[in-house]
Amino acid sequence: MKIDQVNKLEGTIIVPSDKSITHRAIMLSSLAQGTSYIYNYLNSADCMSTMNAFKSMNVDIIKEDKKLIINGVGLYGLKKPKQNIDAGNSGTTTRLLSGILAGQNFSSNIIGDESLSLRPMKRIIEPLKQMGVNILAKNDNYLPLAINPTGNLKSIDYTSKVASAQVKSCVLFAGLYAEGITKFTEPEKSRDHTERMLKAYGANVVENGLTVSVSKCDKLIAQNIKVPSDISSAAFFMVAGLIVKNSKIIIKEVNINKTRSGIIKVLKDMGANIKIGSITFISGEEVADIEVSSSDLHATTIDSKIMPTLIDEIPIIALCATQADGTTIISGAKELRVKESDRLKVIASQLLKMGADINETEDGLIIKGKTKLSGNIVDSFKDHRIAMMLSIAGLIADGQTTIVDSDCVNISFANFYEVLKNICK
Repeated sequence: MKIDQVNKLEGTIIVPSDKSITHRAIMLSSLAQGTSYIYNYLNSADCMSTMNAFKSMNVDIIKEDKKLIINGVGLYGLKKPKQNIDAGNSGTTTRLLSGILAGQNFSSNIIGDESLSLRPMKRIIEPLKQMGVNILAKNDNYLPLAINPTGNLKSIDYTSKVASAQVKSCVLFAGLYAEGITKFTEPEKSRDHTERMLKAYGANVVENGLTVSVSKCDKLIAQNIKVPSDISSAAFFMVAGLIVKNSKIIIKEVNINKTRSGIIKVLKDMGANIKIGSITFISGEEVADIEVSSSDLHATTIDSKIMPTLIDEIPIIALCATQADGTTIISGAKELRVKESDRLKVIASQLLKMGADINETEDGLIIKGKTKLSGNIVDSFKDHRIAMMLSIAGLIADGQTTIVDSDCVNISFANFYEVLKNICK
């Protein structure tokens, strides 16, 4: 993809539906009794990996217009898949599904693409083994995973070293099948979509500070879910509207769940012109329109405490920092080294190509602004969030920016370039 510098951005847009919520809605609807309807689901490659996984286990899932109709089979109604379950590029599919598969009466194997096969799975293997599951993995850490349930899951009180919604969700899903009460404690609060949705489907979930517990569940009840817009997708246009001169963008019905909306706080701390509209609730999630306009920005500091609420937004925040006066320091982001790419390394290397003053640290970035960016040939490393960040960088860079492997945006935002083109003036 080739991106040219623009004069301004203007318009009202709708970004794709929330990826995290779509994954969980498909999973829990498949395990529920009755027929669930998921409206406004995200039809992306990652979410289709989850959908196809459950289809392979005898769940009837129908696509109709902009909704999914899922005829749930109950917690114990899944059937052994005839082939390996292919999670594609989706870490969410792999980690959350592992917790569900741990409670079944059949063995299964999960495989993935080259990128997913390099992402660490020990973080879910350890608690599942403590619960009594026999799991085999390459070097005890990587795909393929062979999950062999023992048929007698036991509850655990697990303290995680990382604040990860994927690890938390894996353990909570396995806890639905385990005798007693399963507890999960994390160092900081990670996104809580799983807790909210489990309660909606009828599970007994209790939250106490940084600890979440779930009791063994007899049944989940089908629900109608409307999926709001994804703040992780909105983030690219939020920053675009701030750093491109003479711009004003309104983004409709964005999920501003407090465990996900750390980027709003950070951008406001940087002096951003952001207005949050009236808050409504959609399927238990806080939703509002977001308006952004061109701003004079200054540097900020981001640390591990807020990191779980904006971990996926660090690439676009880093770009924003290149256009802010002063030195922005980002720390506590070591988790970014095991995403679809080593995001810390890739953010630094590719923005350096464009003229940014940016240095990589062990767990973060140091970015000095305000710097003038220049167009160049940059590489997404097949990471959707990197590709979108570099595309926004191209809007303010002198000359033309070429993004290699830009089609990876399909992982979460299939019409990204169409939306972007429509607001470029």
